[in-house]
Amino acid sequence: MSQQRKYFGTDGIRGLVGTSPITPEFVLKLGWAAGRVLANGARNNKVLIGKDTRISGYLLESALEAGLSAAGMNVRLLGPMPTPAIAYLTRTFHARAGIVVSASHNPFADNGIKFFSHEGLKLADEIELAIEAEMEKPLETVAAESLGKAERISDAAGRYIEFCKSTVPFSVSLKGLKLVVDCAHGATYHVAPNVFQELGAEVITIGTQPNGLNINEQVGATHPAALQAMVLKEQADFGIALDGDGDRLIMVDSRGEVVDGDELLFIIANARQQTGTLQGTVVGTVMSNLGLEQALLARGIPFERAAVGDRHVLERLMQIGGMLGGESSGHIICLDRTTTGDGIVTALQVLAAAVLTEQPLHELKSGVQKCPQRMINVPISKRLDVHTLPSVQQAVRDAEQELAQNGRVLLRASGTEPLIRVMVEGNDLQQVDSLAQQLAAVVAEAAQQAVA
Repeated sequence: MSQQRKYFGTDGIRGLVGTSPITPEFVLKLGWAAGRVLANGARNNKVLIGKDTRISGYLLESALEAGLSAAGMNVRLLGPMPTPAIAYLTRTFHARAGIVVSASHNPFADNGIKFFSHEGLKLADEIELAIEAEMEKPLETVAAESLGKAERISDAAGRYIEFCKSTVPFSVSLKGLKLVVDCAHGATYHVAPNVFQELGAEVITIGTQPNGLNINEQVGATHPAALQAMVLKEQADFGIALDGDGDRLIMVDSRGEVVDGDELLFIIANARQQTGTLQGTVVGTVMSNLGLEQALLARGIPFERAAVGDRHVLERLMQIGGMLGGESSGHIICLDRTTTGDGIVTALQVLAAAVLTEQPLHELKSGVQKCPQRMINVPISKRLDVHTLPSVQQAVRDAEQELAQNGRVLLRASGTEPLIRVMVEGNDLQQVDSLAQQLAAVVAEAAQQAVA
């Protein structure tokens, strides 16, 4: 990307509500600017808006609607809907774009704006840059007769439920399975339980009573302890934890053990290979566990790593013609089913593998032997590229030489905080822990000297 974006990050625009840029004034102007860019002479001027369950969603939805209308765009309001549902519905309604008001797994006080293109994909960099350029111009409302209209779509949830069910073979029934489904008091609360129930499962729910303030609060994919406890209490076969906007999945097996994104990615890839439907290389990230890579390669499944972020995973999949990728956090992309990470669709692929192989989740994940991994966050007073510091370069070489072919070293600057993330993984826990601490100490000292 040749230009630096001012507002857009890797996943839209996000921040604390009431603090720039997540203010009514900014979001109204953003809606107008996006409308101007997206219209661009096109005959199709329809835009969908969905949101998660945060109380601030009402405020930001209204501001977006006003801005889009001022630019002459017609708005279709979906109400609370998962992020991947907006991607899907944008395609099926042949809308010019889809907009999501959500801060995903963040606390309720945060919120954000994400865009999907008419293809259900994240906006191209050049479109985001064009929207930012438009933001610098004075807001000019179109003539009164050209103002956009707004209306609500009442059957959005039903349409999406049917889509989710269609992503597994008709022969797959969940009858006889007991599931605990945790919706994080988020956007899937009125969707996910219905999907699994309609496919025959007995469903016990938690995190399905949003009040605008409790999204992701000690529930959902980022807080699986509640799900683990309920799975054991109910003696359930599977636990399913989604995050606030439904694009992330963490599962729990019948023993109460967490199954993370790396293990879920392996299960789906292995199932696709066994049925002859796996296409191309599987894409993880630089943070994907070495055990995942080893497990896939042992089965002859090619694997490569992209930068952190589902946006980068998706971009790489599209570049190489792959169909399956994901992150340890549970963002899994099945491009043969949909265009973005989708927690419900991912869960269904795992459940289908369990049904078709008649294996429990604990057995399905057993093909991955995760390597010990240690991450240490090193605070820095000023952003700098530690990879250029000679003492750090030498320390990395020494660590890699000690690990030989049985481990990895990764230094990565945080995208949101003044931190350097030092990660070491390998086969020996004590060695990994020792090397991580040694390397973190070198990074801390070198960074301090560099800014002195």
